[in-house]
Amino acid sequence: MPRNNTVSQQRNYSVLNVQAAQEIALVWLERIQLEHAISFGLPEVDDRYHIWRVPLLNAATQERIGEAVIDAYTSLLLDNRSTAPAVLETRLLGRQQPLAACDERPGPATRSRSNGTYALSSLRNTIAHGDCERILQGLPASSADLVFTSPPYYNARPEYTDYITYEEYLLKIRKIIQNVHRVLAEGRFFVMNISPVLVRRASRSEASQRIAVPFDMHRLFVEEGYDFIDDIIWEKPEGAGWATGRGRRFAADRHPLQYKPVPVTEYVLVYRKRTPRLIDWNIRAHPDQELVAASRIGDGYERTNIWRITPTHDPRHPAVFPVELAERVISYYSFKGDVVLDPFAGTGTVGKAASRLGRRFVLIEQDARYVAIMREEVKSWLGKDAAQVLTINDFLRDKLTSSNPPRATEVAATLAKSPCGD
Repeated sequence: MPRNNTVSQQRNYSVLNVQAAQEIALVWLERIQLEHAISFGLPEVDDRYHIWRVPLLNAATQERIGEAVIDAYTSLLLDNRSTAPAVLETRLLGRQQPLAACDERPGPATRSRSNGTYALSSLRNTIAHGDCERILQGLPASSADLVFTSPPYYNARPEYTDYITYEEYLLKIRKIIQNVHRVLAEGRFFVMNISPVLVRRASRSEASQRIAVPFDMHRLFVEEGYDFIDDIIWEKPEGAGWATGRGRRFAADRHPLQYKPVPVTEYVLVYRKRTPRLIDWNIRAHPDQELVAASRIGDGYERTNIWRITPTHDPRHPAVFPVELAERVISYYSFKGDVVLDPFAGTGTVGKAASRLGRRFVLIEQDARYVAIMREEVKSWLGKDAAQVLTINDFLRDKLTSSNPPRATEVAATLAKSPCGD
């Protein structure tokens, strides 16, 4: 018998090669009537998860705008894992999504001006309750100036059990990174606080599993149109990691092979939305040079990529990061008046830090308990101006993503009924 030479043949997949994967993706594009507007990048088989990934490109510009994911065994296109048709159309045509109607004026897909400057974002302080993937699809293009977030852990704690497999977790984060790419302004930064996670063993006969999440995140960012800028190490005080229990066995027995260092660091990964323009352009083309000057960093700034910051704890949330960390990121990667977005906002640390530093915030959170906390605490962040914070709730989100979205005036009327200051 001839020897199987490819992974697909060894696994007995139904989809055996690049051509077959593209043909399946083409059938899907024809069904959603985008076959003439989209071309394909080089498909790749992911035999760890038994799927094919087919990059989708804007046929005119060859810019990557999404991907089609195909089950390698059944040859079925997985709609829940592929980029949504509405998102593809938005990226192809530069359309504004329904939430942009809250401004009651259609805006351009980009913020560039003919005089060499760019327009400032018109978004105001916002707290959104809902799934961040859907909320992001409704935000105007190029409306955020900085994204700083710490995504949920992958099943490292009992509180985080939303993902059946690590693959599901990575696919969800990939979609968030994709959607943020459209919302983030040209050449601006996406900063992520992330660390490896320890999945505890189920019994003494099993080994625990430590997953190098930051390195998988790096791959997602690069594939989705971002350039790697820096890896900052957040170092916690000595003893901060002993709560994990890691290293105690070796401390007691001192046997070789059992050595496991206590984790006292996390990564702060810094990426820039890919552009041919240098960072200096973002500074020179800013339309308000007084804000640029007011944003200059004073003495005492961090000179190395090791930041020593004491962690914080909050009984209301299992994994909060210190406001000092958020303040450093916001100070170093945005100007005063900018819009700072956190798609996994939790109890709103990024919003609190942004308010202190004269920036605006867009906070997205799917847990109603944490949204309630933010709606209350924003009063202390902004005082009387809290009444002007835009709130987006589940009911409104569902209306805006329906086949018959409301008119701008209806949106404004709905939002006016639920200000944060009530």
